[in-house]
Amino acid sequence: MPCNGFAIEKPGASSDYVLRSWSNLANSVLLSIAVPVEIKLNHLAILCMTTDQALTLFKSSGALLEGHFVLRSGLHSRQFFQCAQALQEMPIVEQFGAALASKYRADRIRTVVSPAMGGLVIGQEVARQLGCRFIFVEKEEGKLVLRRGFKIAPGERVLVVEDVVTKGGRVAETLEIARQHNAEIVGVAMMVDRSDGNLQLGVPMTSLIKLQVETFAPDQLPADLAAKPATKPGSK
Repeated sequence: MPCNGFAIEKPGASSDYVLRSWSNLANSVLLSIAVPVEIKLNHLAILCMTTDQALTLFKSSGALLEGHFVLRSGLHSRQFFQCAQALQEMPIVEQFGAALASKYRADRIRTVVSPAMGGLVIGQEVARQLGCRFIFVEKEEGKLVLRRGFKIAPGERVLVVEDVVTKGGRVAETLEIARQHNAEIVGVAMMVDRSDGNLQLGVPMTSLIKLQVETFAPDQLPADLAAKPATKPGSK
């Protein structure tokens, strides 16, 4: 039963199962051979988190809001993902982090970089799951910069992690900072991709949730949305 580069097998008549990394078959690496089957099956379920499972976690934590919202991109929407609501519970953070990290375990990531504030919690958890370094970029005079003594070495294998992406402006700024330091950018991982397939960053991208959510320019609001007061939740 393969999923996200892993498969679970039942060898022969044994009552135990083996979680095998298909990305490393040449070295025949077997993971968690002696772990009870129920634990391994639960772990595999996290590695193979579906969109429906991720949405259920968002909804159960009150992170998926309905109303009239102004997004970071300036566009308006009937829905808003307040990821901080879901990410205040560490067991949920661990599940999201494991699901994203599972896609990059064979990629020798040295550093995870996230834009503050939204990407901080999930970025740090993905780095923890991968056993690598975590740093972040933050706003200074209106643009993202690398501060606090953080450095990126030439050729360093970097993964950018964000919570929610619509137009991808903050992710694009983060990628540009990594490029300025001559990093080797492995890709971009995000919890929610709500770009409607319009996001082109020039690097591989993965997400746990990919939704086509209607967004509107401020001067093109439908009547029902225009009739509601708009809120800009962000990180407030």
